[in-house]
Amino acid sequence: MDPNSSRETLDHSIMYIFAVALQDGEWHHVRSYAPERAKREDTVRLWHKISTVEDPEWTRRYHSHDPNEKAFGARVVVTFEDGSELVDELGIANAHPFGARPFGRAEYIKKFKTLTDEILDASESERFLDLVQQLPNLSADQVKLLNPVAPKGYLVENPAKGIF
Repeated sequence: MDPNSSRETLDHSIMYIFAVALQDGEWHHVRSYAPERAKREDTVRLWHKISTVEDPEWTRRYHSHDPNEKAFGARVVVTFEDGSELVDELGIANAHPFGARPFGRAEYIKKFKTLTDEILDASESERFLDLVQQLPNLSADQVKLLNPVAPKGYLVENPAKGIF
């Protein structure tokens, strides 16, 4: 596989994500990828106005092995038609342990439920979450039960969907 083609695909994905987030004021892991959302003419027009440029310092921080320096962030420059610019950057997600508003247990549970609420039955979600809360005290056999189980046939019937 040509490494440039995978980089180009990633860049197109980032530009699309950014266009949708600018228009909608949010990014949703399912709705933002919906075919009808992706085909909106105004989104496609905006999407094609967005470009990505690699910054060697951000790349270095991304690959750093030092957890105090490692960053998955970016710098954004929005250039308006009159030439003025809006510039912002965020090196570490707010929810990250080193971020402005680190996630606690309640936020991680909410994120899990948000990502799985259309996939897992409520009873399976609760089973998994209850087990995770007991992690330090689990036996080896109980640790094997830590994978959430999607409804029978879900992954076979919906090959384009999944938890990841």
